[in-house]
Amino acid sequence: MWILYTFAMKACAISDSNTNCHLPEETITGYMSRPGDIIMGGTFLIHLDRVYSNIQFTSKPPELQCQMFSIEYYQSMQALIFAVEEINSDPDLLPNITLGYKVFETCYSLRKAAQGTLSMLSGVTGSTPNYNCHQGTRLAGIVGDSGSTRSILMAQILGLYQYPQISYFATSPLLSNRNLFPSFFRTVPSDEFQMRGLAQLVSYFGWSWVGLLANDNDYGQLGLQITMQEIINSGACVAFTENILTSQPNRNAPRIARVIKESTAKVVIAITSDSEFVIVLEELLKQNVTRKIWIASEAWATSDLLSNGRFQGILLGTIGFAMYSGQVPRFSEYLKSLHPSNYLSDPFIKEFWEQAFFCKWPNQTNVTLVDNAREPTCTGTEKLDSLLTDVDRRVSFNVFTAVYAIAWALHNLFNCTTGVGPLYQGACANISSFHPWHLLHYVKRVNFKTPGGNQVSFDERGNPPAIYDIVNWYLTSKGTLEQVTVGKYDLSAPNGKTLNIDNGGIDWASKTQVPLSKCSSSCSSGFRKVIVPGKPLCCYKCARCPQGQISNQTDAVECHPCSWDTWPNLQQDRCLPRTTEFLSYEELLGYSLGAISIFSSLIPLVILGIFICFKNTPVVKANNYSLSYLLLLSLFLCFLCSLGFIGYPQLEKCILRQVAFGLIFALCISCVLAKTITVVIAFNATKPGSRLRKWTGVKVSYCVITFCVFIQIIDCVFWLIFSAPFHELDINTQPGVIIVNCNEGSPTAFWCMLGYLGLLATVSFIVAFLARRLPDSFNEAKFITFSMLAFLSVWVSFIPAYLSAQGMYTVAMEVFAILSSSWAVVVCIFVPKCFIILFRPNMNSRENLRVKRTA
Repeated sequence: MWILYTFAMKACAISDSNTNCHLPEETITGYMSRPGDIIMGGTFLIHLDRVYSNIQFTSKPPELQCQMFSIEYYQSMQALIFAVEEINSDPDLLPNITLGYKVFETCYSLRKAAQGTLSMLSGVTGSTPNYNCHQGTRLAGIVGDSGSTRSILMAQILGLYQYPQISYFATSPLLSNRNLFPSFFRTVPSDEFQMRGLAQLVSYFGWSWVGLLANDNDYGQLGLQITMQEIINSGACVAFTENILTSQPNRNAPRIARVIKESTAKVVIAITSDSEFVIVLEELLKQNVTRKIWIASEAWATSDLLSNGRFQGILLGTIGFAMYSGQVPRFSEYLKSLHPSNYLSDPFIKEFWEQAFFCKWPNQTNVTLVDNAREPTCTGTEKLDSLLTDVDRRVSFNVFTAVYAIAWALHNLFNCTTGVGPLYQGACANISSFHPWHLLHYVKRVNFKTPGGNQVSFDERGNPPAIYDIVNWYLTSKGTLEQVTVGKYDLSAPNGKTLNIDNGGIDWASKTQVPLSKCSSSCSSGFRKVIVPGKPLCCYKCARCPQGQISNQTDAVECHPCSWDTWPNLQQDRCLPRTTEFLSYEELLGYSLGAISIFSSLIPLVILGIFICFKNTPVVKANNYSLSYLLLLSLFLCFLCSLGFIGYPQLEKCILRQVAFGLIFALCISCVLAKTITVVIAFNATKPGSRLRKWTGVKVSYCVITFCVFIQIIDCVFWLIFSAPFHELDINTQPGVIIVNCNEGSPTAFWCMLGYLGLLATVSFIVAFLARRLPDSFNEAKFITFSMLAFLSVWVSFIPAYLSAQGMYTVAMEVFAILSSSWAVVVCIFVPKCFIILFRPNMNSRENLRVKRTA
């Protein structure tokens, strides 16, 4: 507020020249005006830059000098003049009231913005606060400024006096604060909406690794904060943030260009103005920084300054937000009618003419050389018809709308009906003596249509409806860059339709599909993202999904497990039904074991037939043929019980197969044990006076068999009662496979049953081994010894193989053990006897059996 304090000191010197108070000499340049009953104020950025001077305060600082004339902004000032003239010619809008105007150039300077504001408030060319010299005219309001920082300064001053201010290009969210800026309005949406839209644009194209470039003023820094937060909230990451230092002549461009060149981010959001960004572009050209996609804020998305063809290597393919484009009827004809001879009071028109036709007026001393030749001289005969057709008029439309908003507020104030007015007891303000706050009441409530048909209104914070055009920069046949509308961002649209883009209409620099901008390559289906410690979330590694889980989308954050009856395919991007595994007859292994079992079961029957046929021979009689018959029948059942382990394991099969196996083998080994005991007793009973003769009958053998089998029956009964085997679907043993098997219920009962068989075989082995010194001709004990040794070897080997096998191979191992152990008994006990009976009949005699061992 030091500016107000300084200027307030001038108020003491009004007309008394004899006092010590006086106004300092002050020269305000760069303005134009027209008288009227009511004055419309305006501030415009005609020049995009100022001349930077190294001020040491050893001499009087030079006057501020402007440079870089902008045709685009000059025509926006002309839009105010055109709107005022059109309103004055409209008999229905403000009849019998003439609008005047007073417009100032701010030249990108806070000082000139303050000078122009105070000058319009005071009504004189000076800038004295709290001093009104309008002499019968009233200041309605001010249209301006284009920059947020300058608009904030103006709004702080105008808010003190409640003068309406309508900006056409200031987008800072701070200006929506009604407590700080009660009289501020604008015809361009707040950056609060635009920056969210820029983040949505990043998300729409799938970019997750972007850079941010912003001015170091209110516009850039507030936009930077909002955009960064929205980008992070959407799941993307910011690769870098750089500031354009507006206080430095080079704008920090060398560092900015180096950072952009070294960054892996392919997309850069630039929240800046064209006058600041052009210096950065020059440095990017110098360092040959290309192949980046630029996202433009509305401050430069439609800039004519940057449409120079030499920037095409950098800006081609740029996409950005632009102010909504409306129609201003007859404005083109008005611009074409401009001529220096018709507008002598316009201090900018000659400079506009020089810029438009690249010429110099004869009285200009700063003539420059173009391609080693002097610029041509302006004659005034040049035609504007072909020069202003391609100029973007979005800013001009906003200026035009702002002027009409104030005019309609004046019109409503003028047509107020006494008794229903906004003042005390329904009184109305007088159009010739209204106060600024009177008009402010009507500005808040304007709702009208422009001559082009656009609806205009303000919300409670002074903002218009948030609608943006999305533009894309493409190269024309003339070699210049132009902007074409490819979509719209409309916050009033239904959910899901806020952002509408015609992807086919976008011309990317690479001429291909949407460019990629990611810190890390996308993780394909079947992989998930793994965060790298110390790096942003977008910089990750791809890891294969854990076993049993899938990811069916790109860049999946986590994998999802399949259902219990499905399993991932090889790529782990979808779940397939699990394969079912059991020892089936359709499998080669199951088919082979089944065939062997059936074939093997026939062997005991064949041997039984041989024994029946030769039952009267000494070999058959000497081997206790009743026990041999029972043993052969049990062996027949042993071979057949292996079939219970082949095929789909039904519940009934699960309950019976291990029990049947245990009982049949108990019967088999009990017969072997009984046979062994019988052989030992029979041999020893032949001694004179032996008391063992009474134990040589079959009753002893049957008692042994019954006792041994009964113990196994008891074990099996308890097993079935307390923890019977059951049908089971095993999905944990083998990945991707459902193993259909029989759960033994109680492993203890199973191993007790198997251990009992081992005990019987061990006892038989020991007894047979002790009887190994029987005569060679009567070698039954040796055969039993070998058979039990083979039997025990098979089942001892079976234990580790059974425990290490999985799936159907566990069952196959048990079937193999059953067949092997059964064959061991058949081969070792019965094959030698059959060989003698069939092929050595001379040895099948009583004499041969009675031969004693000789030394």
